[in-house]
Amino acid sequence: MKKHQLEKNFAICGLTGWCMEIIYTSLGSFRKKDLKLMGNTSVWMFPIYGLAAVIGEAYPLLKKCPTLLRSGIYGVGILSVEYMSGSFLKRHNLCPWDYSKAKLNIDGLIRLDYLPLWMGAGLIFEKILCREG
Repeated sequence: MKKHQLEKNFAICGLTGWCMEIIYTSLGSFRKKDLKLMGNTSVWMFPIYGLAAVIGEAYPLLKKCPTLLRSGIYGVGILSVEYMSGSFLKRHNLCPWDYSKAKLNIDGLIRLDYLPLWMGAGLIFEKILCREG
């Protein structure tokens, strides 16, 4: 893929991730009956979500795989990036999330129960990045 397209996909994924996170966190307000539906994210999340551009690079190799397998690969990949980036940010006291109170957390950096959400997010990124035809 040309460098320009990869940069464009990085920006698209960064912005898409921000939007998904704001919507997801605002649903937490809804559950608390706070109809302001305030969502939030961090500037640090833009490059982390931007890394989902790799899905566009991987798709040609994975497109013949069943959807469940592809989404599983995306989900595990996203959890891995979340863990690595969270470890780096935590070392510098910059990590915007802390899952340490969740049951299925690993080092407070990832939640294994979020795997299905990340699988779905991977398919959303795939759909945005890999329009064929």
